Amino acid sequence: MKKTVDQLNVRGKRVLVRLDLNVPLDAAQRITDDRRIREALPTVHKLLEGGGRLVLMSHLGRPEKDPDARRKFSLAPVARRLGELLRGSTAGIARGAPTSVRLAPDCIGDEVRLLAMGLGDGDVLLLENLRFHEAEQIKDKNAAKDPALRARKDDFAGQIASLGEAYVNDAFGTCHRDNASMLTVPQMMPGRPRAIGYLVQKELKFLGEAVSQPARPFVCILGGAKVSDKLGVIRSLMGKCDTILIGGAMAYTFLAAEGVAVGNSLVEPDLFVTARALRKEAGARLMLPVDSAAAPAIKAGAEVKACEGPIPAGWMGLDIGPRTVTAYEGVIGAAQTIVWNGPMGVFETPPFDRGTRAVAQALAAATVRGAVTIIGGGDSAAAIDQAGLADRVTHISTGGGASLEFLEGKPFAALDVLDDA
Repeated sequence: MKKTVDQLNVRGKRVLVRLDLNVPLDAAQRITDDRRIREALPTVHKLLEGGGRLVLMSHLGRPEKDPDARRKFSLAPVARRLGELLRGSTAGIARGAPTSVRLAPDCIGDEVRLLAMGLGDGDVLLLENLRFHEAEQIKDKNAAKDPALRARKDDFAGQIASLGEAYVNDAFGTCHRDNASMLTVPQMMPGRPRAIGYLVQKELKFLGEAVSQPARPFVCILGGAKVSDKLGVIRSLMGKCDTILIGGAMAYTFLAAEGVAVGNSLVEPDLFVTARALRKEAGARLMLPVDSAAAPAIKAGAEVKACEGPIPAGWMGLDIGPRTVTAYEGVIGAAQTIVWNGPMGVFETPPFDRGTRAVAQALAAATVRGAVTIIGGGDSAAAIDQAGLADRVTHISTGGGASLEFLEGKPFAALDVLDDA
């Protein structure tokens, strides 16, 4: 077990807090979904309640190759929205007054250091987008081969580490990455408290218990485009799950590997041998669609037909079909622990959202009868939101890639480096 924010004494201390504030923005840099900001509030409130001086940090988007990155990917909209949310709840504010969030001009440098050193109890400073510096994403395996890269990453991380007297990781969505702010910064803070926030604690609880001690039957639903993205998870879960339900385009790689005609459906021919071996090893535990909603193209209003077995040439499978929906609903309806990662079809384009919506509704019904239902982030989280069922499942993970790697059993160095309780 890792040390948590509940075990920290932060009064009068500068606390570096790594959050995942990577919210979607529209063309005018307006936030279209503030969920990740709201999910950070419990940890922020707790640290402010304890009298901490907060130095928050996050990445936003992929600014690396965009010449207009400083405008498009600034955390300024995040600072404003976080300030609004904090002002809306003065509970937990050390000074008993509404809190504003000041945005630093950068995440390193003399001006940033002066701002951090000038913080008082209950003050909040948000560092500008970490990814404005390439050093944030230098991988340790590359730095190990190149002293210049090692020096750049260490200098960047060292400047950030010098701002804090304690460190809190509450960014589960990037816990599987060795970004400087996630791994190198806490590595440079030995002797200073290093803990997890409430969000990471919640993720570890639900995902950890789902894998290590699930109530049975334990069912995993895997969708998405590629088998290659989920090979490790399938292999890991075959020995833990009672049933794995496969949907999305990845199903057609399995079907094509067994000689089923799949028309123009997306497949990965280089994985046919692997798919056949997985199918043989899993046996009845791995269920594939028995029919598909197929169309000649991915577009709203396209001609659609249910195909049982082969898909005609010129057509592609874009969603699970009605018989598969019924079969999957039956398996979900009997399960006590359900983990879902990946849509059943091209859910962004109706009518190819029907299978995904049916699965979402089946999970909501399972939650009502007492099953533990966990959504593995990414597209699955978007789908459950679109269906209006986000408040009717047990847990929605904030990290698609991170949740997959956690379910696969991979270690997270960014968590291993933190203090044990």
